[in-house]
Amino acid sequence: MRRDLSPPPAAVIAADVARALAEDLGGGDVTAALLPDVADVAYLLCKEDAVIAGRPWFDACHRALDPDVQIDWRVHDGDRATAGQVLATLSGRARALVSAERAALNFLQTLSGTATVTARYVEAVRGTGTSILDTRKTLPGLRLAQKYAVRCGGGDNHRIGLYDTVMLKENHIRAAGSLTAAVLAARLAQPDLPLVVEVETLAQLNEALAVRCDRILIDDFDAATRRIAVQRAHGLIPLEVSGGVDLATVRAIAEDGVDFISIGGLTKHVHAVDLSMKLGPAP
Repeated sequence: MRRDLSPPPAAVIAADVARALAEDLGGGDVTAALLPDVADVAYLLCKEDAVIAGRPWFDACHRALDPDVQIDWRVHDGDRATAGQVLATLSGRARALVSAERAALNFLQTLSGTATVTARYVEAVRGTGTSILDTRKTLPGLRLAQKYAVRCGGGDNHRIGLYDTVMLKENHIRAAGSLTAAVLAARLAQPDLPLVVEVETLAQLNEALAVRCDRILIDDFDAATRRIAVQRAHGLIPLEVSGGVDLATVRAIAEDGVDFISIGGLTKHVHAVDLSMKLGPAP
């Protein structure tokens, strides 16, 4: 079954694009103004292997400056592309093509970078039954865009923000007086929202299992303690691992039997994919 790759609402994409174009264009593109405003063509080139994400933002950048631009894509979001592959061809006004170029590429290269690294983690745990999750460690203002890119890479989304899941962490538990008190207060205040509890010790794990929640996050457990946690929680409450995860360690963590692994680096440590847009017909 194909993963749900529905992008964020059009209004969200339009707002993202409006901010990007405003900071780039300011009062106008003084260099593009030197060009004859004639019909021209361009092509989008992928210069390294990547998983593509961000087409809606790329399109919106160009259409904001030229509503009649024609963009013919040769890939979908979520597809793998190879170095040297032409991703799309464009036909429109020369000035608009070059003015929209950088903002459009910034979205596409950033989101494709997130999708590409997510795909590497998903491939690393393939066959284990473990799902790769993102976190809230996103670029300010681009959370929905980056979480869409994670899905394009085969990952799943954790909570979107502070409003759609109750997640009790160390500070919340301390302020409430105990883990049990924090869970009971959460169930009373938000009975319809998912409840995730972060634990730092096996004693806290036992307490979380006793009071019940929707998922338990074991934070920075060493391998031996993690395996004990899996044995205790098996069949009761799903376990999530966070902290100390990279491509060298993720497979072993998944093979211990955890249900989820959340990785802030999917959206925090962005390595943009190398893309370029060139005027002229595609080779």
